[in-house]
This record gives sequence, C-alpha cells and structure tokens, in this order.
Amino acid sequence: MSERIEFKENASRRPSRRPRLKQSSTVLAGSALTGAIAARAYAAGDETIKVALVGCGGRGTGAATQALSTKGPVKLWAMADVFKDKIESSLAALTKGQKSRYDRKEHQGFAGKVDVAPQRRFVGFDAYKQAIDSGVDLVILTTYPHFRPMQYEYAVKQGKNVFMEKPVATDASGIRRLLAANEEAKKKNLKVAVGLQRHHHAAYQETMKRLKDGAIGDFELIRVYWDSGWSGGCGLCPAGMTEMQFQLRNQYYFCWISGDHIVEQHVHNIDIAQWLRDEHPISAQGQGGRMYRNGREHGDIFDHHFVEFTYPDGTRMFSQCRHIPGCWNSVSEHILGSKGKAEVNRGIIETADGRWRCRAKVANPYQVEHDVLFDAVRNNKPHNEAEYGALSTMAAIMGRMATYSGKQINWDEAINSKISLAPEKYSWDAKPPVVPGPDGVYQCAVPGVTKVI
Repeated sequence: MSERIEFKENASRRPSRRPRLKQSSTVLAGSALTGAIAARAYAAGDETIKVALVGCGGRGTGAATQALSTKGPVKLWAMADVFKDKIESSLAALTKGQKSRYDRKEHQGFAGKVDVAPQRRFVGFDAYKQAIDSGVDLVILTTYPHFRPMQYEYAVKQGKNVFMEKPVATDASGIRRLLAANEEAKKKNLKVAVGLQRHHHAAYQETMKRLKDGAIGDFELIRVYWDSGWSGGCGLCPAGMTEMQFQLRNQYYFCWISGDHIVEQHVHNIDIAQWLRDEHPISAQGQGGRMYRNGREHGDIFDHHFVEFTYPDGTRMFSQCRHIPGCWNSVSEHILGSKGKAEVNRGIIETADGRWRCRAKVANPYQVEHDVLFDAVRNNKPHNEAEYGALSTMAAIMGRMATYSGKQINWDEAINSKISLAPEKYSWDAKPPVVPGPDGVYQCAVPGVTKVI
C-alpha cells in the first residue's frame, strides 16, 4: 500500500554523518573484479535494457510503467506471477493504457516497449526463476513481501540488476537471507533499488539534509504515523479454493505474507528515522491488537500498533499505525530537536529564527527512483539501496515482535530470531503457516503469550 503525497523534484542526498548504516550508493571492495561486467550490465552491442516483471499486481504494474518511462531504450521482456489472471490484466494495462494513480501518470500504452511473448509469461511458485533466466538485464520484484528474499537471492545469483518493492521481508530469517545475498550483489557491482520512494522525494531530501546539518540541533524525539481508515476484509475461503490460494489472493490480511501493516505500510515512516539517524534502534516495546478488524474475515493481523523505539544515545521514536474507520488520521513524520522542530512530510522546519518550508518543482518520486536506477545501470554508477531497505524493514519487524509479544525486544535478539513465518513447502495444496480454527477464526498473536524470539 502507498499513500498519496505531494511530489517534488529530485535533489541530491547529502552523505551521512554517521557510520552505522552504510550509504546506499557505496560500492565495496570487489566491484573492481567485476568492472568489465558492470560496464555493460545489459546485452553487449545493444543499448536496450530488457526487464522482467515478477509480481504483476497493481504496484508491479506501476513499477513496470515507471521502468518503461525511463530514458533510453527499454523493453518489458518477461512476466511472472503465481496467478495467470494477474499477468493478463497487467499486460493489458501496460499495452493498452491506464488512467493515472498515486504512483504513475496516465498513459496510452507502451507501443514497441512491451514484447512479452506467450512463452515468456510464467505462472507458479517457481515462475520467478524462469523470468529471471529469460535473457533479461533487470528484474522488478513486486511479489508479496514474504517472497522477496528468495527472489532477490536468485536474481543476484544470476547477476541481474534489481528493483524490489518494500518491505523486503516479513521475518528476521528473510532479512538475514537478503542481507547475505546483497553482499554478493555488491561484489558483482549490481545496481539495486528499493521502493522506499521518499528517498527520491525532493522535499524529503532537502529537509533531511538540513536536519542532518543541525538545523534543529540534537534530535530529542521522533514521532511517526500511519493512521488511516480501513473497512475491508478478505471474506471467507470459497468452496473449491485451497487455503493457500485464498491467503495469497488476500495477502494483506496474513502476517506471514505481508508482515502486518506495521511492516507492509508503516515501514515508510519508520524508514525516515533510520535515514535521519543512519543507525537502527537498539530496542522496542509497545502494544497492539484487534479492536475493529477482529472477525473471521480479517485474517491474523492487528488493526493497531504503538511502539516506542530506543536508539543508542537514548533518543526515542514513537511509532503509531492504525486501520480503524472514523478515527483521527495522519501519515506523517515529526522531529523534535534541541533548537526547533520539523514536520518532515510537509518539508517544514521551525526554529527561533523562523519557519522554513521546502518549495520545489513537481516530480513523482516513484518515477525518479527508476530514473536513478536505470541511469546507474546505463552509466555504471554505484547504486545499492538494499541495506537500508533491509534494516528499515527489520526495525518494523522488531516493532511487530514487540506488539505481538508484549515484551521489550532488543535488536540483536530480534534480527537473530529463529522463528520463521515460512510454510513447509510452496504449492497450492500446502498448509499455510496459519489456518482457521473450527470456528473459522484465524489465531492471531496474544500479547504476553506469543513468542517471537
């Protein structure tokens, strides 16, 4: 899920002052060994970048739209999804055109840029491998978050540049797997982008630059919100549909697939604190539950979370996300400092010297993040956002661990947790990690009882 925000033109990011999180653009030792490969990451003698779309839902279609709107020759070459109808609907939208959405402009189709022959439309749990192996140069990974680590791992193994949506995993084992794969990506000098598009939003960039330069002094308190209404549900599993099919058709409502909305959505806001601090929190404690969305049709996720994160110097971040209709809503990030305060989402800084607001020309950060990625591929520029994407996702996962368990959770025990949310196998007749009880209700976490470590 993604919110509507005011789009500004892109501006360059300032290098970090702190060392705990490496900058996304840093290239580590080893890239020189693969310089010959990196100099032309797409087919020799052909400027066209061939793209595989893995995960053909709405966000995947949007990401493909952005990829096909970048400068230079590009072609959508292969598509993959567990559901055939999603490939067909996405292909139709990309071929025939689509109205504007929060993440893309209206377009009339990409004539000449879509060449997905029937034999390159792959369906099934292993379809991503076939798409990645179809002769492409760059892979868009927009499947459900649970599958991101294994798919990124395979794309890196095959030497492909990657755009992957947030969040990048749903549990700690997935984060560890993705970070390990990213070490190989850095050695191969692959270009990697993560869909935390605020990093390519001009107002965010300029505001964060000023904050890092000391505009409001030392950071004392961070508050982040994703509170909104949500009245939907996944219904009940229809006759003739397996439980695995049903859950993957309704992925948002199942923690093992989406990570719960604190991970799937609120990671955007939590990521702002990671960006600001250039370090991850060391502990989290909080509370959450199901007050409105608590029926058989609501899967096993919570409808509200509140988490207090603590950073190494004692600074606190209060994180709040809620999906209950009729309540106060806010999608925002706020910083209190020793010399002033900032409302980051609005690009506003207030101090004793006055009020500053960022005013910039319009540019869609969803498009900008692809422009930057494709430019890096074409011109062999250093570009890897996977590490900060993984650590921001892990912070959100740690927050969920705190609300699900009711315990204070430390970073080290969280990221080293042995509890996996994965099913025993991936097939339509396989048993998902959570199934409904005799009353049709899915067992959800119980604070004080549920174990997360």
